[in-house]
Amino acid sequence: MVVSVGAFEAKTHLSSLLDRVEKGEDIVITRHGKQVARLIKVSDGDTSRADEAFAKLRELRKGNRLGGLSWKELRDEGRK
Repeated sequence: MVVSVGAFEAKTHLSSLLDRVEKGEDIVITRHGKQVARLIKVSDGDTSRADEAFAKLRELRKGNRLGGLSWKELRDEGRK
């Protein structure tokens, strides 16, 4: 069952909304009548999506090198 609540109500009653989500309800949070977020229960132990994303990042990293540049220097240069 999907329940819709306004942002103010969600902020005011977050703890009770989390209790409801924990029991299996999906909560849609709206702002000015438009859906902006959804609270859903996290599946216990379901890390397959995260594991898949890390595997893709590791594969992407294999062929990319900085050619002697320091990533810290590049990071700091971007902060100037």
